[in-house]
Amino acid sequence: MLTRRQFGIAAGALAGLSCAREKGVGFEGHAFVANEEGGAIAAVNLTAFAVTRHIRIEGKPTKVVSHPSLPSVWALASGFLHEIDPTRLEFRRKLNLGGPAIDVQLSPDSVHLWVLFPTRLARFVAETLAPAGTWPFPAEAVSFVLAHREPWAAVVRKDAPALLIPTGQPGRHTPILLPYQTGLAHFRSDGKQLMLAGAAARLASFVTVPDGQTIAHLPLAIEPRRVTAKPDGGELYLTGDGLDAVVVLYPYLAEVGETVLAGRRPAAMAAVSTSDIDYLFVANPEAGNVTILDITTHKMVGVVAVGKDPSFLTITPDGQYALVLNRASGDMGVIRVKSVVRNRGKSAPLFTMIPVGSRPVAAAVREM
Repeated sequence: MLTRRQFGIAAGALAGLSCAREKGVGFEGHAFVANEEGGAIAAVNLTAFAVTRHIRIEGKPTKVVSHPSLPSVWALASGFLHEIDPTRLEFRRKLNLGGPAIDVQLSPDSVHLWVLFPTRLARFVAETLAPAGTWPFPAEAVSFVLAHREPWAAVVRKDAPALLIPTGQPGRHTPILLPYQTGLAHFRSDGKQLMLAGAAARLASFVTVPDGQTIAHLPLAIEPRRVTAKPDGGELYLTGDGLDAVVVLYPYLAEVGETVLAGRRPAAMAAVSTSDIDYLFVANPEAGNVTILDITTHKMVGVVAVGKDPSFLTITPDGQYALVLNRASGDMGVIRVKSVVRNRGKSAPLFTMIPVGSRPVAAAVREM
C-alpha cells in the first residue's frame, strides 16, 4: 500500500512525464507555399499538417506575401502578381507587372506592396493594386530591403553601388559609396543605420541613414550571401561561402560578435524568440539538415534531418513551429520548437514531413 509521501512522489513523476511528452496543438492557419516548377501555390493546413489545396497560377511562382488583415495573399510569378483569397483558397485576380520582377515585399505599415524590377522599384496600394510610385535607376538590381521604422528602402545592384531610396519621394535615390561591391543589405531595427556587405571583399559595413557616413568596416570570416536578424533586432546573422559558420554581428555596436560553426555550408536562416526560447535555425542544403543554435549562448543545440536541399525557412507567428522547404524532395519539414532540447547526441526530432509540390521555394504563413 502506498503512503501519502510515496503517492505524492509518484504523482509528481507522472506529471513531469506528462509535461515532457506535451504535444503541439498546431497553428490555426495556413502556409502558402510557392511551387516554382509546379506552377501552383500549396495551401498547407497547419492544424491538420496536410495540403488542403493546390491553387493553380500562370508561370513559376518565386515569392509569396500575406497581408495581416486584408483577405489577400500575393504570389509573384513570371511578370505577374497573383492575388489569392486565403479563405476560399482560390485565385482571385492578377496584375500584369509589364515585365519580369525580382521580389515583392509588404511595407511595414501593410499599406503598400513593393515590387523590385531589374531597373526600377515600384509601389502599389495593397488593397487595390493601384500604382503608387516608381523609382527608376541605372544598373541591374539584385535585391532590396525596407526599413521598419523610417521611410527608407535600399536597393543592392549588380556591379554598381547600392542605393538609398526615400520611400516618400518617388524618383529619388542616392548611391552609397563603399570601397567594394556590395551584395547584401539590412537596415538596423530603428532604421537609422544600414548594414552593407560584400562577398568578394569579405567585409560588412555600417553606414548612417540618410547621410551614408561610414561607421565601421568589419572583416568577416565568410563571403556573406544571406542575412537574418534576431526578432528584437539586437543581432544580425550572416552565412556564406568560405567557412561552415554563422557570423554574428552586433548592429548597435557595429561589431563582429562571434563566428559560430553551424553545419556544412550553412545557407538560409530563421530566428525565433519566445518567453523561454531563443533559437536560430540554419539550413544545410548539401547535408539535408537544419542546424539549431541557441541565440543566447551561440552554441549548437541540435541537428535535424529534414529532406533534400532545404532552401527556405520560416517560423509560425506563435513561435511554435519552424517550417523548412526542401527544393529537391518537394516537401516541407516541420520542427516543433519546444521539442528541441540540448542532448549529448546533438540530435533533434522532426515533427512531421508534408509533401507540397515541385520545387517549393518560398512560403508565407497566415493565421485563420
